[in-house]
Amino acid sequence: MQNHPSAEPDSDANPNFHSPLLDPPDSVPTAVAPSSLLHLSFNQDHGCFAAGTDHGFRIYNCDPFREIFRRDFDRGGGIGVVEMLFRCNILALVGGGPDPQYPPNKVMIWDDHQSRCISELSFRSEVRSVRLRRDRIIVVLEQKIFVYNFVDLKLLHQIETIANPKGLCAVSQGAGSLVLVCPGLQKGQVRVEHYASKRTKFIMAHDSRIACFALSQDGQLLATASTKGTLVRIYNTIDGSLLQEVRRGADRAEIYSLAFSSNAQWLAVSSDKGTVHVFSLKNSAGSPGTTQSRSTSEPVVSSHSSLSFIKGVLPKYFSSEWSVAQFRLVEGSQYLVAFGHQKNTVVILGIDGSFYRCQFDPVNGGEMTQLEYHNFLKPEAAF
Repeated sequence: MQNHPSAEPDSDANPNFHSPLLDPPDSVPTAVAPSSLLHLSFNQDHGCFAAGTDHGFRIYNCDPFREIFRRDFDRGGGIGVVEMLFRCNILALVGGGPDPQYPPNKVMIWDDHQSRCISELSFRSEVRSVRLRRDRIIVVLEQKIFVYNFVDLKLLHQIETIANPKGLCAVSQGAGSLVLVCPGLQKGQVRVEHYASKRTKFIMAHDSRIACFALSQDGQLLATASTKGTLVRIYNTIDGSLLQEVRRGADRAEIYSLAFSSNAQWLAVSSDKGTVHVFSLKNSAGSPGTTQSRSTSEPVVSSHSSLSFIKGVLPKYFSSEWSVAQFRLVEGSQYLVAFGHQKNTVVILGIDGSFYRCQFDPVNGGEMTQLEYHNFLKPEAAF
């Protein structure tokens, strides 16, 4: 299928994306050579994560930690993007690495019950990332985003963006209508698409280029970081207003990931400085049930600088909101962060194959406690 992306792609099967993932049959081949990671991503509820390697892909459960299954391809096998759809059998795959399994300009829809691709989408340039919802497939190219209906792969919307080599894009995962966030057409700008109200909101989030952003599950809150990496800003996606600004640190850093907790009470941040930070969010989301949960665990230790009484005299730096809790890792390595399903826990994935689960104290804050560590690239990780 060599058609232009704006044409309707053919699908030789209607993806049944409600079937749960099954444990792998005993006959699944295992790679002999050690795999190197090309891609890491959590699923939509952060209960699982996917790894793309130079041999294939693997799916892991977070709590308890275990490998659910792997697919290692005989020839080539490089997978540069693996996007899960919650815990079901449908995955979106894009070839990657020096010896890609599929062309990097194609999105392959893989049905793991059939162990094969059931449909594909072709584009004129390389696919940077893919996002899935139960009703939509979103494909991100360098300067364009395509939104498809999941069931028939009909193209619904095209968006032009500034150069987006990282494939930055976030979609809401709540039961309501789709909220999509992507880079705008100018430096530091984000675009918010509210599909229910057919409204587009542009937010000038930063002076520098956008490095990372994340949406709360309901799509109401947006956290953004720039290439400077010192500040993270939280916006209301509906009116574009700035709700809060928190400080990761004083010197520049590359922000690798941002994640809201399920109740939007906390925000986690990882960067190349090797520290994962957890920030307390003000109760301005209007999310149901948030107010009650905040009253019992309001941090006693203020996350503001102790010098905030001289606000306006000294630079803004001294009146910044700092993180409540921290966990220190290897500096320079790339980490992905999300909140665990157990209360006040954070799950951290490293591009070196490390898996950490940590717990933070919501009242006193400080250094997080490490609960668990695994290297998921080692063979013994398979149960």
